[in-house]
Amino acid sequence: MSAEIELRDIHLRFQVRPANKLSLKEYLVRGLFRPGVNPPMDIHALRGITLHVREGERLGVVGHNGAGKSTLLKVIAGIYPPSSGRRIVRGKICSLFDIMVGFEMEANGWDNIRFRAFLQGETPSSLRAKLPAIAEFSELGRFLDVALKYYSAGMLVRLAFSIASSTEPEVLLIDEALAAGDQGFRLKARKRVAELMESARLMVVISHDMKSLVEMCTSVAWLERGQIRMLGTCEEVIAAYREKASQSAPVGAAV
Repeated sequence: MSAEIELRDIHLRFQVRPANKLSLKEYLVRGLFRPGVNPPMDIHALRGITLHVREGERLGVVGHNGAGKSTLLKVIAGIYPPSSGRRIVRGKICSLFDIMVGFEMEANGWDNIRFRAFLQGETPSSLRAKLPAIAEFSELGRFLDVALKYYSAGMLVRLAFSIASSTEPEVLLIDEALAAGDQGFRLKARKRVAELMESARLMVVISHDMKSLVEMCTSVAWLERGQIRMLGTCEEVIAAYREKASQSAPVGAAV
């Protein structure tokens, strides 16, 4: 079966409440006697997204902060179910974003490797063969026997990346904001990501590095306010995106 991503008229809405802090007095005066003190806000994060990424394709995603890029990846990964529309993804997914979400801080490194690997689709037998390589790549040694609550931030990133990148992906989803520890480990991580990109059957990557997108992608989608403003070749879309950015930038600002 070919790897494939197909999104048909995807909409995603959230209801969130503003983080307004009320004093006890305000709550008693306003909250008890007036309903709707802190009404929910309706956020329309994605609006009518239609995409079809076939096996062999490499799709880049560009857009300003808040345009919906990371949200789109999470819909493709199945983290966010769409409010309406249809999502079809064929192939084993490897998601290299939010890699530190869901750790069990009271458990040790070995147990967290097992927890996360099983969530990524590994079986006990397939993980048994990968366990030594994951541990070696993390460079954590005896710290794998220690509860994660004693790890530094850099150690957590090392462990998270080592687990997330241990799969053999068919569908690879990458957010360039991924950080992976100190400089030495980042070099290893970049090499690992390059290997995953080479082996994946299709890829969707968020990046602000336009040169890299041209070099590694077959097409680019430009997101703006949760909608696809333009979808086409790397050169066409990036040229249009840069032109719009230069027009909206303050005088004297670098684009």
